[in-house]
Amino acid sequence: MTTSKSTHHTARKRMVIKLGGSTLEGLNKDFFYHFKKLQDSGVELIITHGGGPAINRELAARGIESHTLNGIRVTNEAAMNVVQSTLIGQVNPALVHDLTSAGVEAIGLNGYDGQLMVADYLDKDVYGYVGAVKAIHTALLEALLSVGIVPVIACVGVSEAGQALNINGDTVASEIALALGADSLLLVTDVSGIRVYDEYQTMATPTLINQWIEQGHLYGGMIPKVQGAIDCLRAGIPSVQIVGETLIGTTIVTSDKLHAT
Repeated sequence: MTTSKSTHHTARKRMVIKLGGSTLEGLNKDFFYHFKKLQDSGVELIITHGGGPAINRELAARGIESHTLNGIRVTNEAAMNVVQSTLIGQVNPALVHDLTSAGVEAIGLNGYDGQLMVADYLDKDVYGYVGAVKAIHTALLEALLSVGIVPVIACVGVSEAGQALNINGDTVASEIALALGADSLLLVTDVSGIRVYDEYQTMATPTLINQWIEQGHLYGGMIPKVQGAIDCLRAGIPSVQIVGETLIGTTIVTSDKLHAT
């Protein structure tokens, strides 16, 4: 995957926040005012989002079958049309409205805008119209951030031929964070972090996470979430967290950092 990246910012901190679809539908106004406080404190915010529940409802209404494999939605052509229209036409503008109502100037984007997110098929025979990110072009994001506008990015990429591709939301957040040189990545989900043996973990390391996956404690949608978090951590993103709507959850650290605490 390649990125087009400008010189790393120096004065302001950057935070990429990924909002899961199930989380979005349960948020109240106070949650979005928290974003306003973060912005006022000098944090540049970039928000990415999914929309699973809304997509599932629309698929069911149209009688289109869908299932997940390894935490990724298998997406045929009919399902891709629903994913695209739902994320870009419904979920994204609703999220922008919520942010704007909280005093945060925001604008909705997707992979088509400024060739923001160029993708190729992850494995068409297995997953259908699911994309793997090839390039993030950050010029549009940099321009918006420079004037205090929060980009709100739907997880729809585009192939070089112009085909819309469904991309896992946690993957999008990770790739955007890496491309922009973010200081932190928050993956906001409907659970308060990583849970093992019925207990939420406040900290985790890549070694522990891999063990938990092998032992079956982590599965489904949590796997791409933790894998994206580990990729960001290893690539130099200083802070990666998987959190609930209170923004409290599991901090993923390198083994060295854990031993230093």
